[in-house]
Order: sequence, then C-alpha cells, then structure tokens
Amino acid sequence: MDQPSRADEVGNLLNAVQNLLVPFIRSADTQSLENGSKNGVNGNSNKAAALLIDHKSPKELQEILNLDFPTTGQGQNGLLEIVQQVLRYSVNTWHQGFLDKLYASTNAPGVAAELILATLNTNVHVYHVSPALTLIEKYTAKKLASLFGLNGPYSGGISVQGGSASNTTSIVIARNILYPETKTEGNGGYRFVLFTSEHGHYSIEKAAQMLGFGSSAVWSVPVDKQGRIIPSELDNLVQKAKNEGRTPFYVNATAGTTVLGSFDPFDEISAVCKKHNLWLHVDGSWGGSFVFSKHHKSKLAGAEKADSIAINPHKMLGVPVTCSFLLAADLRQFHRANTLPAGYLFHNVDTDHQQPNGKVEEELSEVQPESPEVWDLADLTLQCGRRADSLKLFLSWTYYGSEGYERQIDEAADVASYLATVIDNHPDFILLSENPPPCLQVCYYYAPGKRLVHESESNISEDARAAKNSKITEEITHAIVDKGYMIDYAPPSSNDVENKGKGKFFRCVVNISTTRKTMDGLIRAIEDVGPGIVDRVRE
Repeated sequence: MDQPSRADEVGNLLNAVQNLLVPFIRSADTQSLENGSKNGVNGNSNKAAALLIDHKSPKELQEILNLDFPTTGQGQNGLLEIVQQVLRYSVNTWHQGFLDKLYASTNAPGVAAELILATLNTNVHVYHVSPALTLIEKYTAKKLASLFGLNGPYSGGISVQGGSASNTTSIVIARNILYPETKTEGNGGYRFVLFTSEHGHYSIEKAAQMLGFGSSAVWSVPVDKQGRIIPSELDNLVQKAKNEGRTPFYVNATAGTTVLGSFDPFDEISAVCKKHNLWLHVDGSWGGSFVFSKHHKSKLAGAEKADSIAINPHKMLGVPVTCSFLLAADLRQFHRANTLPAGYLFHNVDTDHQQPNGKVEEELSEVQPESPEVWDLADLTLQCGRRADSLKLFLSWTYYGSEGYERQIDEAADVASYLATVIDNHPDFILLSENPPPCLQVCYYYAPGKRLVHESESNISEDARAAKNSKITEEITHAIVDKGYMIDYAPPSSNDVENKGKGKFFRCVVNISTTRKTMDGLIRAIEDVGPGIVDRVRE
C-alpha cells in the first residue's frame, strides 16, 4: 500500500488534532462563571474546576502520564492519545477564570499564525532563507517604534525570545555602545552599575549575573507610594556610584510593573540619564501595549526619550507566547553593538545573484556598521537561530486593526477599574491598587469588616500577623480553583511601609477577554470560601 503524501499526512493529522483543540476552546466559551455559587456550575464544583485545570500533584501526574518513548512508532493514534492527556491536564487559558498571570489565551489569528510558522519552519537569521518574514519583522518593528514616537530614519526594532531577553539584549547594547572596547576586551577594570526600580523585573539582576556584572552591580532605586521610581533618589544613587569609583551606565525604567502595574516617570528619569550620560531602557513588556490606546497612551509619556524599549505583544495583546520586541530610535546602535563577521553566514557578496550585465549584486546584509539597513536580522541580535515571532503580531494586527486593539485594551482597563471599585466598596476587602488601576492588575486583601486577622492585637509579633494573613490569602487562592478561578498573590515589597507586616495579598490580572460578570463571580467565590478559611487560621 502506498504511503500518503506528506501533504495528505499533514492534512489527516491536522484534522484529527483540530477535532480535539476546538472542543477544548469551546469548553471555555460555554463555561459560565456568572453565579460563583457554592456548588459551581450546575451544582457540580468539580466540573467548574476541571474545565479550567484538572490539577494533580507532580507525583500524581507522573503516574498518570507514564511518559515513555516507544521503540516502535505509535503513529497518529499514539500522538492523539498524548494530545488528549496534555489538553486534559493543562491549564485552559481560554477560560474566563484564568486571571493568574500577565498573559491569557491567544485568539483565532494567533492559532493560525503558529500553524503558518510551523509549516514554513524557517530561520529568520539571514534574508535569503526568509525574505518575506524578514520584511514583515522590519515593517512590524518600525510601526511599533513609531507608536512610541520613535520616527527617525533609523528607528525600528528586533524580535527576541521574551521580555527577559529584550532586557538582557538592551544591557549588552548599552555597554558595547557606551564603552566600545568592552565588546572585545570584556568588562575589564570597570565596576559597572545598573539601576532599576525596587519594583522592577528580576530579569535585570539575572542579566547582570549572566553578563559578568554580578548581582551586586544592580542597584535598586526607591519608589513612591504608587510604586514609581523617585528621580531624585536615582540621581543620588548615580552620584554615589561615581563617588565610589564605579561606572554607572544603564537605567531600567518600567512601564507597568509586575505586581502593581506602575509606570515610572520617564521624562524625569530621562533628564537624570542625560545628565550622567546613561543608557535609558524602558521595560514595557507588560504596560507598553497601552501605546495602542489614545486614552491610556499618556502613561507612556517620555518613553520616546529612551534609548531602547521592550514590549511583549504576547501579554496584553493576546498574541501567542512568545512574541517580544526590542525597539530603538537608531538601529545602527544595535548593529554596532552586536555585529560580528561570519563569512559562512553573513555574505558580503552573493555570487548566486548575477545581474544581466554580469556584475555581482551586493548582498543587502553587507556588514557596514553605519549601514541604514541590515537585512540579515541575526546580525542585530544576540542569537543566531530566530523564529519569525513577528508574524504573529503582524497577522493579529492585520486581523483586528489598530482600532480593534485600542477597543480591547480600553475595555480591559474598564473591567479592571470596575473590579477595583467593587473591592473598594466591599465591606470584606481592602484595595491596595489605585483606582482606576495604572494597568490591568488589581491588588487587594480579603479582610472581613475591612480588618486583617489580628490587626489590632499587640500580643503577637508583626511577623506572626503577616504569616496568618499570608496563609489566608494562599488558602483562598487554592480554594477558588475548585470554583473555576485562578489568581495569583504577592508579598508587599521590602520598602512598602504602609503594608509592612500585613502579609501576602491577591493580584488579579484582567485580560482583553475578561468580563465584568467574571469579576462578580470571582468576588462571590472568595465570599464563599473566605469565612471558613479565616476561622480556621484564627484558631
């Protein structure tokens, strides 16, 4: 019997997988969380939870999956069995109750984009193997940069593996541009210092470790009550570093911090950076997508003064993970910082492209540090192998349009504000976030009578009170999974005097699909489980 063609084999397998994926997504669409009742959906709390996650411990899941590579291939049937198990025991991020992280499900164009990329299976490192995808990345990055006000002739960006990779790449570029000798000689005798918010992402310290600076080279800048960098404190720290014979060179400001969603004052920070000749990077991995909204874009005022900007469309915009960009006003700096001669990859002359007159066409990716255009995109980046993640944003942006993205973001912000208002007016919750919240996450405590456990008792230590409140938050977070909700929690920062000793609080992340009814259901779910947990912890 003849084997099916590769096209037929793909078609058969995709049809079979589609028959599993579509019901998986539909289960999230048909799941109603409007009631948030004690018995879950239709009186069955297990069903409500299972449609979000059929949770098992690592040991239990190991026994269930019983992972093993067979000696003889199992073909389509074996593959489909595994897919069924993966779907059953994974979190369904399409579910309304998934409010846990700074991302949620993708969408129809996102799924299509992933399928296209898998089919093409090419590498966007050199132009001649990915011509269309190279143009799409350059165009998409330039359009993104223009939204931030980066409109110069050399503005644009590169796609990278994620927000952490964007931040790390920006640090390498900053060092190599400001101190060019380090590109070949290393850090040498420099005692480099990087500055970031006390609420900044941990990736800055992780990058400092990877790049040989060490954790102690990262200095945390104090923040105000809203979680924003205090520019005068930054200026003082920079001067302190100089007085100690160190070399400050890089400042990481944040557009939408991970916990509170705060936006740093970019104009004032930029002034400090210019004063001391520091590289200003804006980590807009989360809040940078507000650039699509005329109403919320003002929170990014001053970001156009940055030397580099990170943005993750796979977070707020619903693009499939991963999709991240590092943007700049002048891509020539990216090239100077990262280019290396590699004759086996970046060809100055391509002898396969002969012109009719017999002359050899010069390769578009000619390695010239001052070249306005670089077409072999790996010559701008830290990595060689590059997936064409920009296609995912390009297709989604095409599908929804700028107005569609703006509408989705504005609606999500309205839902976050709605939740904050409900919590603030509720007798058993304490709102920590501003109202309206600066971004899409809402932070709060469950506190019957608006009093935390043992808040007025002086006979127990502050640490003991914090531990009890943290336990309440953690147990409620676990309990509401049975009702079809996943939210996260976080501790107050070390400098948060106002909330010191209060313990961990809830962090609920709204996404562009979240409804107000879902917020109402979440509150009712906590109301259901909260009193029993509080009583148990008080004992």
